[in-house]
Amino acid sequence: MGHIQDRWWTVKDGVREKTSLHGKGLRYKVRIPLPGGGERTKSFPDRQKAAAEAFLHEMENDKNKGTYLDPDAGKIAFRKYAEEHWLDGQTFDESTREQVEIRLKLHVFPYFGDDELRVILPSTIQTWDRKLQKKGLAETYRRTIFANVSAIFTAAVDDERIRKNPCNAKSVKKPRGEYPKIVPWEPERVHAVRSSIGERYRVGVDLGAGAGLRQGEVFGFSPDDVDESEGVLHVVRQIKIVRGKMIFAPPKHGKTRDVPLASSLGKSIDAHVQKFEPLPITLPWGTPDGKLVTVPLLIYTRESKQIYRHSFNHHVWKPALVEAGVLAPGRAEGFHALRHFFASMLLEQGISIRSLAEFLGHADPAFTLRVYTHLMPSSFERARLAIDKGMASAR
Repeated sequence: MGHIQDRWWTVKDGVREKTSLHGKGLRYKVRIPLPGGGERTKSFPDRQKAAAEAFLHEMENDKNKGTYLDPDAGKIAFRKYAEEHWLDGQTFDESTREQVEIRLKLHVFPYFGDDELRVILPSTIQTWDRKLQKKGLAETYRRTIFANVSAIFTAAVDDERIRKNPCNAKSVKKPRGEYPKIVPWEPERVHAVRSSIGERYRVGVDLGAGAGLRQGEVFGFSPDDVDESEGVLHVVRQIKIVRGKMIFAPPKHGKTRDVPLASSLGKSIDAHVQKFEPLPITLPWGTPDGKLVTVPLLIYTRESKQIYRHSFNHHVWKPALVEAGVLAPGRAEGFHALRHFFASMLLEQGISIRSLAEFLGHADPAFTLRVYTHLMPSSFERARLAIDKGMASAR
């Protein structure tokens, strides 16, 4: 139990006497034992005993309710807490860790990295996000950065370093980051790009457009992943670049999946294998210093090496787009466009969002719905057709 010490007066043998500090400095000193050891102290001047008693009462209530915070706990710089306490404790993969580190160093630490956690207010967060907006950062990217920062503050709350997460204040407007509507390629464009790209890479277009594989999954695909008896492709790995080094890794979110194998895609893979024998490639698994794993890859460079995505995009993909008539190709014309084409084809045929999410390897079908809902056949039109069909059979 805490108490208030009167530094000016003491009682000896029932007699009240002045101390050597009488009339010097602050008179009342509140002393509060802390749950983890030590004590919290705060001094008040003469004639403010009521304020000292109120402070003591508040601290004791916080201790009893389990909401007490050590005021010194929040005196750690945001950068130090983020790097040494939050990042070190995260279990996401090394590629994600690297991206988070880059976002923090570029867009967070320069603004309030050296500020103590306890002094970063909702107004600080709002001003910071406004500066990112003025820099021209896309709202979807700002939303990702904001989520990282909010997660750090949430961890600080859980660690009892601060009482509230300033990102969650009502006055803070979070970046919404609406995804732009996907405009899928027409089949003619897919065929034109396939015809324009080098022969050794055409099967990669087929895997993207015909199975929805991500670019890294295409580069990490092996003929051994084809199960013709079951009619599926097993998507079990990708090639990633982590800290400048290529590695094998599980697909995004660590989510392996099976994708239906269309007969046309199966024939394309077989024809490619006949012309380009699969090449065994050895890379570390999971991290740059991970266990070495050897996989016979379906697609590789003319120099018999695994494909480096930046070189492929610059020297193979973009020239093929231009030759196919895509002038000034931008982000929307990246390899990912083949995946959107795959999704649009399945939705047009009435495949459910849940099934599509499984085929694409999305962690949450709700994400699939947000991205592709505008491509789903009109509910009104489908309803009219269903009613007409039902009424016709009832006559």
